[in-house]
Amino acid sequence: MVRKFSAGFILSLALFAMIGVRPSAAAPLTIGYSDWPGWVAWQVAIDKGWLKDAGLDVKFQWFDYSASMDAFAAGKIDANLMTNGDTLVTGSGGGKGVIIMATDYSNGNDMVVAKPGIKDIKALKGKKVGVEIGLVDHLLLMDAFKKTGMNPKDVTLINSKTNELPQVLASGQVDAVACWQPISGQAMKGVPGSRPVWTSHQSPGLIYDVLAVAPAKLAANKAEWIKLIKVWGKVVSYINDPKTQPDALKMMSARVGLTPEAYKPLLGGTKLLDLKANLAVFKKAEGLASMYGSTKISDDFNVENAVYKKHEDVDSYIDPSFVAGAAK
Repeated sequence: MVRKFSAGFILSLALFAMIGVRPSAAAPLTIGYSDWPGWVAWQVAIDKGWLKDAGLDVKFQWFDYSASMDAFAAGKIDANLMTNGDTLVTGSGGGKGVIIMATDYSNGNDMVVAKPGIKDIKALKGKKVGVEIGLVDHLLLMDAFKKTGMNPKDVTLINSKTNELPQVLASGQVDAVACWQPISGQAMKGVPGSRPVWTSHQSPGLIYDVLAVAPAKLAANKAEWIKLIKVWGKVVSYINDPKTQPDALKMMSARVGLTPEAYKPLLGGTKLLDLKANLAVFKKAEGLASMYGSTKISDDFNVENAVYKKHEDVDSYIDPSFVAGAAK
């Protein structure tokens, strides 16, 4: 069969040829990702060529976490992998993101690591704790205080970039740090005898890790985002299958400069969410089992701790239709 082109299209090609310009293809969708197991998991899809196989033109860009939020807020990338609470933070400053899927929830990898001699969270009374104020592990720390009956004022918070917290703990400036893996692991390695005194395993669902997309990039590219979510389902299956997990670990660990053996324990602290689990999480309800309930808790935390002044419209940050579309 011969393809037929309109006279207008042929004329356009001729004009492009005359002036030495080719018709430009649509720019790829750009997604920021950083060093967290549920986001490094995308390396499997990247390295296996599954994005191209799905007909997707997507470019993942590697960042330090806070830098990825800055890039998204500035409109330099179309979407970002971040926590549900931090999505509210970027949105409050004008960099709105709509959560269309969850990669996981933290199930122990976010932690408060204390120096030797401090055996539990209550023993931090009167001590100094390093944390990046306003970000996700500040929320974890406040949740720990609430659940153990501590007054947040009993602790002095030292604001530090998350990636610098292992050095901050090792320097003796603080008695504990709140951060996530693999940074929390680096902190423990740098101070022999240090240990976690609180982890996200004690609050499953407090920290959801999500894909947030700029609203302008949603409607025009809905089919592409749904395809991407379907690829995620394939990634989770590949990582969880004992037969293919070694290959997945090889790709994930290479992305962050660790050995597969060193990286494997990090999977235990990250509850990856497949499409079925995403459908459950995106049902509207109160409490940590729902993206809506968990994000509302994050919003309350952000206002109470002056991360931003006014409550955000949580429902406007969550769109369950993409997960529903991918699950069909």
